[in-house]
Amino acid sequence: MKSFFKTLPSLGVSLLFNVAVIAALYFVHRSLPVFAKEMLLESIFTEEMPQEEITREVELDTAPAETLNVIAGGTPSTAVGASAQAAAAPVNVQKAAVMKEVNIRPVTTDVGLPSDEMLGQELGEGEIVGEVGSMVEGYGAAMGIITQEIIRMMRQQKVTVVWLFDESGSMKDDRKEIRENYLRVLHELEVAATTDEELKKGSEQLLTVVASYGQGIHEHTPRPTADLDMIKAAIDKVPVDESGQENMSQSIATIVNKYKQTAIRGKRKLAVIVVSDESGDDGDFVENAISESRAAKAPLYFLGRESMFGFPYAHQRWVDEPTGEEFWIRIRRGPETPYPECLQWNGLHSRWDTQSAGFGPFEQVRMARESGGIFFVLPGDESTLVGEGANDRRKYDFLSMKEYQPNLISRPEYVRDRSTSEFRETIWSVIATLNPNSDKLLFQASDPELNIQTEHFPLPVEGFRTAAATQVVKAARAMQLIEQAIGLLEKVKPLRASEASQRWRAGYDLALAQLYIFRLRLYQFLLVMDQHANQMPAPKNPNSNEWNLWWNTQTIVPEDAQFSRLKAAFGMKQSRDEYLEMIKTEEAAAVARIKAVTVVHQGTPWARRAQTELDMGFGFVIGDRLWDPSGKRTEASKRVPNL
Repeated sequence: MKSFFKTLPSLGVSLLFNVAVIAALYFVHRSLPVFAKEMLLESIFTEEMPQEEITREVELDTAPAETLNVIAGGTPSTAVGASAQAAAAPVNVQKAAVMKEVNIRPVTTDVGLPSDEMLGQELGEGEIVGEVGSMVEGYGAAMGIITQEIIRMMRQQKVTVVWLFDESGSMKDDRKEIRENYLRVLHELEVAATTDEELKKGSEQLLTVVASYGQGIHEHTPRPTADLDMIKAAIDKVPVDESGQENMSQSIATIVNKYKQTAIRGKRKLAVIVVSDESGDDGDFVENAISESRAAKAPLYFLGRESMFGFPYAHQRWVDEPTGEEFWIRIRRGPETPYPECLQWNGLHSRWDTQSAGFGPFEQVRMARESGGIFFVLPGDESTLVGEGANDRRKYDFLSMKEYQPNLISRPEYVRDRSTSEFRETIWSVIATLNPNSDKLLFQASDPELNIQTEHFPLPVEGFRTAAATQVVKAARAMQLIEQAIGLLEKVKPLRASEASQRWRAGYDLALAQLYIFRLRLYQFLLVMDQHANQMPAPKNPNSNEWNLWWNTQTIVPEDAQFSRLKAAFGMKQSRDEYLEMIKTEEAAAVARIKAVTVVHQGTPWARRAQTELDMGFGFVIGDRLWDPSGKRTEASKRVPNL
């Protein structure tokens, strides 16, 4: 039986070009090597390739927080430890006022929280290692902590604060909120300067620079200033970069380099506050930014969002005002690790979910920690995010997440470390090889995004059959890759027990379980293509202009006619009942595997992702619809901006 399934690809292609309908059906059976768990692989993956915010009143109270979360110690560490939560003892964090409305429960560390008295003292240069994440209610709460940080620095010397704003259109409202909050902070600092004898006296104790970045960097204050009106006007000048390019790391390095001389000579302390809802498009320059900030002894603070779980992208809703047409625009919002540690597709196309990781984006968290700054995780509710999980306010388990912290070492170190483990490197090779995103090389020659078209199909019979036959080829090819990937992961299963990282164990469990589910999805995709191509029902709406394929939790069970086509195409010996029992067994095994992930890794993003796969199911249904009859959407698509 196993050898029979292995012969299916070449036979399928031949039938496809001779009889399109039979070919579609042919691939259905060919593509489900039900029990092919032991495969003789003749190739190994070797290419290194490297989605409603609830309306609420904005809290503008920027009174300094009662406690300041920091990690005290010596030089920055490269040890594993990247949460998007406050690094504090669990009892203190859970009682903190700023933790009342959060999406993710904080991750604890073994580091104790210094007392308020200790934090009120000047700890000295190099004594504070940056905090990997402080969960706050919003910009107001973050400003309270930043106020404390500035006061701490001003006790030692005069300070220059650089505000570096992301020029994306999605940050326009955020900039207005920050402007009002920062003006309050400046007023508070003026008061503090008159009452705190430890603060450095003299003129221009605190100067502010307002800059922004997109494809390039722009300064909106002609010089560092203490003029409130000038600062307010400067923030209002931040433009929207239409290029969609966000060179965050390079911009940080540039701005620090410009102002570092006064910091090095000890005249003024330099601090940079970056405001962005994306992780940047120039991640290769992270280490350069860290080097510049260290040389200038300039901490980097980030007001940002949670990363997407194991995925570089999120999708934001954009509505074309003239037509009201809605589009999903991809933005970079992750991953939480140097490179993705999860599969990047859902069995048919690139992931479109918006599942939070419980941690901040790697680039921002690493820069904050290594420079002695803080990464602030702003509330997760965002009205513009779309996709599976966009409205999910799930809280991950408080203690469980401690075992799943991402590694924050540099990317080169990460790659070297990963390459020493056959277990980890095998997982990575599968992720990289099955990556359908457009910035990867796989499938570039014939299918840049492994995009099995799952939406638009021509309404006429012949048009549908021709389009369906094309997608069948892609599905068959994807199935072959899945089989190879399953074989690779099954081969290293014995190594799982000796893997020290719970994060890598979870990644392995989820990836293997997903692949078995994806195989069933492709099988169902092929069945529905064959069924529709042979039955070709009349459209329910006489005005419809296309067929559309929708995800469905119900699966197709081959009826007599479809099974007869299967049997004739393959010369199958088993009866229909025997065949259906075989398929039923495979489905049960795949579901059991994915359910096991929700149990073994309960309370984590891996369990949430596994549950999402279960909720989505692996069936499909084809229906007719009227799509863009006036051409408004096509016209509106020309106005979609880059975010």
